[in-house]
Parts: sequence; structure tokens; C-alpha cells
Amino acid sequence: MSEPLISVENVWFKYTKKQDWVLRGVSLEIKRGEFIGVIGETGAGKTTLAKHLNGLLKPVKGRVLVLGMDTRRTPTSKIARHVGYLFQNPDSQIYSATIRDELSVGLKKLGFRDAEIEERIKWALEVVDLKKPLDMSPHVLSFGERHRLAIATLLAIKPDVFVLDEPFAGIDYKRSLQLLQVFKELTKKGHAVVLITHDLQLISELATRVVFMKSGVILRDSKPEDVIGDVEFLESNNYTPLQVTVIGVKLGLGRPIRVVDLARELEKRLQL
Repeated sequence: MSEPLISVENVWFKYTKKQDWVLRGVSLEIKRGEFIGVIGETGAGKTTLAKHLNGLLKPVKGRVLVLGMDTRRTPTSKIARHVGYLFQNPDSQIYSATIRDELSVGLKKLGFRDAEIEERIKWALEVVDLKKPLDMSPHVLSFGERHRLAIATLLAIKPDVFVLDEPFAGIDYKRSLQLLQVFKELTKKGHAVVLITHDLQLISELATRVVFMKSGVILRDSKPEDVIGDVEFLESNNYTPLQVTVIGVKLGLGRPIRVVDLARELEKRLQL
């Protein structure tokens, strides 16, 4: 078994001493090649957990290890080389005067040469389909374009782990799926992806594992079919199950989470 890229070990966290715990004894391992979908209601602790993965937040109790480095004792700048974090709002991470600077500043800090920087910038912009002059200010882009630029900046660095926190505001579903397919391909090369989203459809298409959070704890951590396909569990936790799963259950075809799974099972039954 390969060593985890990130180990979250019995982490407890609260923002102030008087506040209730936001994370309550959370433990989680993230390994190479995994695409993990994190779901749960607003306030479940998803974003708080995500910010622990790259050291933006430090545990009050417990610890987080990134490639063996304790986030409480390691500079966030060092961890950022290994864990890339995409904020919900792109304006939280866009600071440079030009698109080129926005894409290159992190690469320069990491010591990449000019030729490779240019190659990575070109590739990342092609992936997110952002065709703008590199000397243009990123602040005049539309919200969706700024979000794609933030994604490109993360892609250009190619960290070991990509943490994507509700990453597709202002981006249509088709383009969101296309971008996630790129991240999926990166998992095949040894990277890991942690996607925080309310969109069960996106997770059902791409995730290898689903983590369900509620009130600061992890209720479920299993294969997508075991979590997203559990209609009763989702409904009891205020989530609307996928229609394909509901139809599959009503027709006695199991608990499919993808249309192709439903079609395959239906075809089997028709051949009997």
C-alpha cells in the first residue's frame, strides 16, 4: 500500500475559544490516484477541512501531515508546492496586474525556468479555454473567466494534491465536466483531487471515493455507489438523490448512479 499524500489524524478545530467545534475528531487519508468528492450541507465543515489540507488552518487538536510534514510546523508556502487550493471565489487568489504575471509568479517562486514557465502557461490556458492577451489585466475578465484563470494558475503548478472548493461558480456544466476530466487524467499520473461540491452528478461521473460530512464529522467514507446510491441515507440528511438512482430503485434495477449503469442493467434484464 502506498503512503498517503495527506493524513488527517483526529483533527478538532474551532475558530474561537467560545465557538462550538467546527471539526470533531476528523480522520482522513488521501492517496495518489484518488479523486475524492466531499459533500454535505452548508456548515458541515467541508471548507474548514479543506483549508487544513494545505495548512491555511491549523488543528486545535490532532494533526495533519502532508508528505510527512506536520502543517503546524511547516511554512504554508512550502506545503503549497504539494497541495494546491482553489478558493470558492477567484478574487480571493487573483492579485497580479496581468494574466501572464498571475500564471507565472508561483512558477517563478518554485524555480522553474522561463521556457518551462511559458510551456506550462500555454498548456493551462488551453485546458481552461481562456483565450485572452497575456498582458490584459485579470480584473477586467468576467467572473467565470476569472474562475477559469484561477484554475489555470493551479494547473500550471501541477501540485501533488488539488483541493477544489466549489470550483465552478459561473462556469456551465459542460465546461465544468470537461475541466474535471482534466483533473481526472492527472490522477492517473499520480496526483490526487479533493472536490468539494453539492453537485452529486459531477461526483458520480468522476469520483473514486465519496466523503459525506455533517456537523463537523465524517458520516460516510466509501465508494460513490455506496454513498450516492443510498437513497434513504441521502434523504435522511436533506440531500436529493439522483433521479437515475430513484428510477433504478423503483424498477428493481439496483442503485445506479450513472445513466450508463442504469442502461447496462436494463439491457441485462431484457436479455434474460
